[in-house]
Amino acid sequence: EIASCLVGSEMCIRDRIIGGMGIGGGTILIPIMTIFLGFDQKTAQAVNLIYFIPTAITALTIHIKNKQIEKNNLWLLIVFGIIGTIIGTLCALKLDDTILRKCFSVFLLIVGAYEIYKGFKAKNTNKN
Repeated sequence: EIASCLVGSEMCIRDRIIGGMGIGGGTILIPIMTIFLGFDQKTAQAVNLIYFIPTAITALTIHIKNKQIEKNNLWLLIVFGIIGTIIGTLCALKLDDTILRKCFSVFLLIVGAYEIYKGFKAKNTNKN
């Protein structure tokens, strides 16, 4: 039980450090939990979402304080966010763990390729 708390605390700290660098914590947390710690994909994703909640609340509070929230679009985003969450959850629950893991891997590859492309594009823009 103590080991679980230590691992959870360490992952939370690592998640915050990586998030501060602009990388989503799940990009690192989920592979660590599934590959190295032996968690199944659904459990790893659930833990990642639980870690996300306090971060999201903190970010929202700061953005509201700094008047960086467009209130006209807020309810639209909330409604579609909830709908997307429900659809995504239902799909994830129906998918086999292996398929879910492969989908997540493809997603990470696409995001990684896009980030590399963005980096090259920014580098070329800065040269001009």
